[in-house]
Amino acid sequence: MFLETLRLALRAISRNALRSFLTVLGIVIGVAAVIAMVTIGNGTTAQVTADLSRLGTNMLFARPGQFGPRRSATEPKRFTERDVEAIRTQIGGLRAVAPINQSTVVAIAGGQNHSTSVAGITSDYLVAQSWDLASGRAFLPSEERGGQSACILGETVRSELFGAAAAENQIIRVGKLSCTVIGVLEKKGQSGMGSDQDDTILMPLKTFQRRIGGTTDISTIMMSARDGVSTAKVQSDVERLLRERRKIAEGRENDFNVNDMTQITQAMTGTTTLLTGLLGAVAAVSLLVGGIGIMNIMLVSVTERTREIGTRLAIGALEGQVLMQFLVEAVTLSIFGGIAGIAIGLGLAYVAVGFLHVPFVPSPTIVAVAFLFSAAIGMIFGYFPARRAAHLNPIDALRHE
Repeated sequence: MFLETLRLALRAISRNALRSFLTVLGIVIGVAAVIAMVTIGNGTTAQVTADLSRLGTNMLFARPGQFGPRRSATEPKRFTERDVEAIRTQIGGLRAVAPINQSTVVAIAGGQNHSTSVAGITSDYLVAQSWDLASGRAFLPSEERGGQSACILGETVRSELFGAAAAENQIIRVGKLSCTVIGVLEKKGQSGMGSDQDDTILMPLKTFQRRIGGTTDISTIMMSARDGVSTAKVQSDVERLLRERRKIAEGRENDFNVNDMTQITQAMTGTTTLLTGLLGAVAAVSLLVGGIGIMNIMLVSVTERTREIGTRLAIGALEGQVLMQFLVEAVTLSIFGGIAGIAIGLGLAYVAVGFLHVPFVPSPTIVAVAFLFSAAIGMIFGYFPARRAAHLNPIDALRHE
């Protein structure tokens, strides 16, 4: 019985192929939009998580100043080398403590120049970042203590200044400072914030302070906790120590920030997940529009086929059979639209993630939900026209012109 009803539904759909195509177009667009948006959003979230994980989930950053709407208008007090030493000796569970100063300079080598970021660091920086060298060597303790003019290049800087040539032992100009290239960092690519991590030059902190920064202050303290150590506890201990050293009275807000990478990762992935959900919800609205389109066309179909319905009822067809016929037509249309929308949505998402350089992460759950939702749309919006057809009076239907 059901197979016969399905056959009649398919014949009615194929009889008006163009109208059927236009009817399901809303469902196709809605399902494709939902699938594409959610898949792209999942890929973006996965990429952000992967980028942030490269920095390590056990990382913490201390920076002077306040952020947000309550940010102070006065220049924040910078950290000192004594602050760094206090953290290194008084805070337990830390694998590395790396003071950092940064500035933007123009690097010149031969006839090439490139605007980049230069960072004054200590050897703990590479340990905290788990950043290895592709070639060359790290700074020697004597180079760090004496503030010698040595530098390590990121891959982007090396490529811009030297192309395919080797950079080790070459002399480059960093701002007004001439320094010798002693190594090249392994390529890391973009960070979770979208910046190029390889577009950097590293030099000993004392060299930076004397020759570029002109001050012994420290702008950022990077800390790496040992495996198994709670970063939340380390963060609390560092905040308490810095409050004591900066003589911040009880009840007053900090004039610095200590950020945990775990919190940053959770915040960013939470934001991308929320945006994905919002985009998916907006796209799902078109599914409702498609459902209204199905109801409208099915009402037209009932009106056009009134005499056919009357004939079927007159020769003994039950109301339930007529109801089922039109309901199956509506559900079949929406299922066809759902299947086509899933295929188109996955195809669009695959192309989009290629342009965005994020992983292709389809969600089987969303695909299943979109398919079931499209079938439900057909059933819900097809019920009223089907019920109207089933309740036609056979005599009045046969008289219909």
